[in-house]
Amino acid sequence: MSALDAVTVVLHKVQDPVNIAGTVRVMKNMGLSDLRLVQPVAYDPWRIEGVAHGTRDLVERIRHFDTLESALADCVQVAAFGAKRRAHRWPITTPREMAPRFLAAAEEGRVALLFGQEDHGLPNEAIDLGQVMVTIPTTEHASLNIAQAVLVAAYELHLAAGDATRTIARHKHHAALPKHEEWERALGDIDRSLAAIAFYRTRNPEHIMRSVRSLLNRAGPDSRELTLVRAMAIEVLRTIDRVKRGVE
Repeated sequence: MSALDAVTVVLHKVQDPVNIAGTVRVMKNMGLSDLRLVQPVAYDPWRIEGVAHGTRDLVERIRHFDTLESALADCVQVAAFGAKRRAHRWPITTPREMAPRFLAAAEEGRVALLFGQEDHGLPNEAIDLGQVMVTIPTTEHASLNIAQAVLVAAYELHLAAGDATRTIARHKHHAALPKHEEWERALGDIDRSLAAIAFYRTRNPEHIMRSVRSLLNRAGPDSRELTLVRAMAIEVLRTIDRVKRGVE
């Protein structure tokens, strides 16, 4: 069980099936599973799956309602999303601030994220049904696609719930961190190669090597990468030796 199981997404009078599909895809990515549509545009579930691949389980669970009140009837907290200035002073928050509050409320019952129409957003009477109004921080251009807005809200809830389950496989050339002796061997060879090309002629060797050490520490190479750097320094020394011996 997850706290996100108690989170419902409600779309009020959505006008474009593409936005339903986009919302379903977002919900699948972020671990939400309950989508409710209030007086939506007519749509073909097969087309929704065509846009949001691998979401049949969510599409089959979509529920439809004639009124917003009935869609929210079992919810203990409702967050109304919008960006327009309102005449009344609503408690306004951001998705990041909303997430922990709603996850706490989800322990008591179902919570809802409410989104309005593409062109006009939520009317005042819809916002009246919520406990808080959520505004997504943007530039002066505050118009977001519905699915984009759902993504921002769902992402913050997903992070706050600690529900990330996908792991990124290690790079195929992954190597362990270098040991201290590997560091010192590499730095020693770098020092010798710089001396061999007379790099220290007008420079302080101690200061230069301290900077090199700092640079490599900040780069954070793994054992394989540090070995490559060391090999470069060694090749400088070998090349100089071959030149001195007149060998190509």
